Amino acid sequence: MSATPRVGVVGAGSLGFHHVRLLRDLPGATFAGFFDASPERAQHVTKELGVDAATGFEELLGACDAVSIVVPTPAHHAVAKVAIEAGKHVFIEKPITVTLEQADELIALAKTRGVMIQIGHIERFNRAVRAALPYVHEPRFVDSERLAPFSPRGSDVAVVLDLMIHDIDLLLTLVGADASEISAVGVPVLTPMLDIANARVTFTSGAVANITASRISRDRKRKIRIFQHSGYMSLDLATGTGEYYKLKNNLPELIASGKPLDMAEVVDRVTLDAPEGEPLKLELESFVAALNGASPVVVSGEDGRTALAVALKIVGEIERTLPALAGKRHAYA
Repeated sequence: MSATPRVGVVGAGSLGFHHVRLLRDLPGATFAGFFDASPERAQHVTKELGVDAATGFEELLGACDAVSIVVPTPAHHAVAKVAIEAGKHVFIEKPITVTLEQADELIALAKTRGVMIQIGHIERFNRAVRAALPYVHEPRFVDSERLAPFSPRGSDVAVVLDLMIHDIDLLLTLVGADASEISAVGVPVLTPMLDIANARVTFTSGAVANITASRISRDRKRKIRIFQHSGYMSLDLATGTGEYYKLKNNLPELIASGKPLDMAEVVDRVTLDAPEGEPLKLELESFVAALNGASPVVVSGEDGRTALAVALKIVGEIERTLPALAGKRHAYA
């Protein structure tokens, strides 16, 4: 690899555009250009951002040491496989792939070729999540809601793989245990696949999570509530803010007094705060830091596979009650 890693981008759609925008100026790496299969889109991005577009994927690979893959989900496996076989480190937007077999193949291939995989679970870099993590200790119940208006982008897979997988990865991170039992319901509305889904996940630690995702909501909402022995946290991922209602240390004495208690006497209200930072920029900075050997990969290929496994179990549970959905996890099934 070059002394300063050369990083390119495959796929310059609505999200890929921002990968190009940020990697173009990111310290610690040299931007190697981008490739998009649409000449019109490539021309637009070149004009808007003043960067070079490769005429083909192979040309881009020849000019870089690592590549950020921001293509439609069903193409993740094929594109990443070519890059890894060429000896390139890869950043793959979530989910890692659409099947566990594909994920296993990429992970094994990366180990053989001696390259790293990072998965784009961007909510790990959300300001509210970063602020909450130091206070999270053995959660017992987590409630998560992610609602969004319909958008064609991402609708080539079920909402579980499109939106809910963000929260699945967060739950696995926050709880720090494996999923053991899953029950789920969901329905297709605007697409042939799931557009609304709800899952109840029990973890090996005994923690329970309730997750809801919808891509046909009138309003946007991204909230997580965390209940644990020490108190309660409420995180607004859309604004990057949060609060922690922490039980006071003298609670046993207050209860023993037998007096009626006001909430303010029972808990300390802690405003959760972390340094400002665009989540995608922080995520790509972490990728570049890993390329330079300055830090480990934050979200590994194995992490991405674990989140995918839970997501597919949720889809499978829904298919069990709605057999007509079987085989419609993504548009290319």
